[in-house]
Amino acid sequence: MAETQQNPAKQIESEDEDDGSQTFESLGLDGRLIRALNKKKILNPTPIQRVAIPLILEGKDVVARAKTGSGKTFAYLLPLLHKLFSASEEPQKKLAPRAIVLVPTRELSQQVYKEVRSLIELCRVPLKVVQLTSNMPTSDLRTAFAGLPEILVSTPACIKKCLSDGVLQAKSIDDSLEMLVLDEADLLLSYGYEEDIKALTPHIPKRCQSLLMSATQSDDVEKLKKLILHNSYILTLPEVGDVKDEVIPKNVEQSWISCTDRDKLLYILSLLKLELVQKKVLIFTNTIDTSFRIKLFLEKFGIRSAVLNSELPQNSRIHILEEFNAGLFDYLIATDDRETKEKEERETKDKKDNKQKTRVSTNSRKHAKSKPKADSEFGVVRGIDFKNVHTVLNFDMPLSLEGYVHRIGRTGRAYSTGASVSLVSPNEMNVLEEIKSFLGDDEKNDSNKLVPFTLLTKNAVESLRYRAEDVSKSVTKLAVRESRAQDLRNEILNSEKLKAHFEANQKDLDLLKHDKVLSKKPPAPHLRVVPDYLLDATTKEASKRVKLARAAMGNNNPGRRQGFKKKIKKDKDPLKSLSAQGPKKGRRERKDGNDNHKQKRQKT
Repeated sequence: MAETQQNPAKQIESEDEDDGSQTFESLGLDGRLIRALNKKKILNPTPIQRVAIPLILEGKDVVARAKTGSGKTFAYLLPLLHKLFSASEEPQKKLAPRAIVLVPTRELSQQVYKEVRSLIELCRVPLKVVQLTSNMPTSDLRTAFAGLPEILVSTPACIKKCLSDGVLQAKSIDDSLEMLVLDEADLLLSYGYEEDIKALTPHIPKRCQSLLMSATQSDDVEKLKKLILHNSYILTLPEVGDVKDEVIPKNVEQSWISCTDRDKLLYILSLLKLELVQKKVLIFTNTIDTSFRIKLFLEKFGIRSAVLNSELPQNSRIHILEEFNAGLFDYLIATDDRETKEKEERETKDKKDNKQKTRVSTNSRKHAKSKPKADSEFGVVRGIDFKNVHTVLNFDMPLSLEGYVHRIGRTGRAYSTGASVSLVSPNEMNVLEEIKSFLGDDEKNDSNKLVPFTLLTKNAVESLRYRAEDVSKSVTKLAVRESRAQDLRNEILNSEKLKAHFEANQKDLDLLKHDKVLSKKPPAPHLRVVPDYLLDATTKEASKRVKLARAAMGNNNPGRRQGFKKKIKKDKDPLKSLSAQGPKKGRRERKDGNDNHKQKRQKT
């Protein structure tokens, strides 16, 4: 790998105005890609795409920094495919992929793979793309490379494994690699991939075009720039102005509620049961146990939800995301425990310095056996494309400002509106103050302010307190542990034993439910409904406004599962549904018909 040039990088800022007149044709893309985009109903490029695509087509190294949901994925995929389409017409014998896309998580790897494959299929070009994961055995890796792919999507750990196992030869990479993409570059090093990337770096040819895509500017991105890039073009979007506007979307309403840790279940029940937040709702927690505690608690009140965490098999995680994105359930509880784990590791390291190493190592081994193994390549706050999420609800506050920013980025994607509500306990006030300080106290700029949540009144919360506290007593640590183990067993069964069946019967996959009730006792019927006498006028009016807004947004359509039940009714025997008296008439018609019949009888 050649040394990076010392020339200063060129700073380019795209214009704030969304030039709707500019199209993909004007960017010089292949006509097949433009037709594929039209089929996907993507007509105009986003600001980052308008600036990045021409530079990438020219062969420049690019560092693109833009907020989540701004279209960074297509900003590199479209020119990448354009170049491969042109080169595919010239027969060349390659021994390694011509383009490698490195991502920090398996979920993002799956998403990028699907997007590439979809574009290739729509364009009808004979290019092969493969997705690799680090837990694949060497035999499967060799099989994936049997019909040599042009595009490889993977985490850095898997590339290192391919090199060490001889699946990929260093000389082949040097001869074949034309483009290297580091997506979510600001996360690659923080996820522990530095050594894996360094193992690949010496084999990257000098002519290879390198691209870094990031939502934030960090020291890790600077380190990667020096490690991989040549004289790069740095793209920043002033559509977000300074850093604040870039990472906190203006189209997301941010609010917070002050409450104790004990009352958080009461407040989340009030928000969901009184329908004071728009669906779909993504609920973030800091631990897996807390996620299952919320799930069990909400089940008692007839609110179904699913839990997404790093213990689940990858197939289950992907299917949970697909069902949530398809609208099969409205509430997803996501465990964002990466910061918590890092904090625990630091605390454990400090303890090792104070205690005897042998005693600590013995305890840590015992502790490790009692916990299921979590996936180190799982990340829930970055890269995953949660579709149509309107509300992000922070049940636990993140441990840092960066964590808060990434959680908020799950809503308001592609410039749609969104909202966030954070439940803040006294112990979490320091993080709240840090966020407020970052957002600033500019009274003129209300779009980026974190304000108290006003739709939920104290009376409404207190009216549900007795029910919430009574139910929360049944959600014990033992119940949480048992439900967590039960859910894991269910998902492993779904992932492994039924994998072959679902490959052959894709439609049966819809029958799998990830929002199943885990409680041993069914929820009490009276807890499903909040009686009117418990609601004050203010809460009723707030709930009515939220419902009207939902109707205006077109979010009143039921999920697919409800539609599936209706379909069953329609599929009943049509002969049995017919009446000998002909089709049924409406009430008025029957009434009028009866009156006419009576009049005729009187005449006779």
